[in-house]
Amino acid sequence: MSPAARPGADEETLLQADPRLWQAVDRFNAGDWYACHDGFEELWHETQGPMRPVLQGILQIAVAELHLEKGNRRGATVLMGEGLGRLRRCGDDALGLALDPLRALAAVRLDALQQQGDLDQLRLPRLELARDADTPPVH
Repeated sequence: MSPAARPGADEETLLQADPRLWQAVDRFNAGDWYACHDGFEELWHETQGPMRPVLQGILQIAVAELHLEKGNRRGATVLMGEGLGRLRRCGDDALGLALDPLRALAAVRLDALQQQGDLDQLRLPRLELARDADTPPVH
């Protein structure tokens, strides 16, 4: 049974202790959208509590970027909007990650997508540690 699925355990703490989370974060920040999608999706499938929408929102932003790489702006627009919508309903520091900077970047990219703008000059989304978060485990 995965750490995130153990009954009675604090879901967020268990996810933060799971090296797969930090591997997925590293892949997200490297722009390896397909690999980070796999990592976040695996955790998302195993998670049933309040951290599920956080994982899904991050996952959807990653898949939006994957769609962009493949030239699918419509798919990117839909998934960026869905991911941003999920993350707007989450706390600011879920999973020890600072979600405000991610939400801000995703909102700028979504706006550019909706306006048929050029995204080449915009920063790619990144996941940053929350200021009060413990250092993630070495992976």
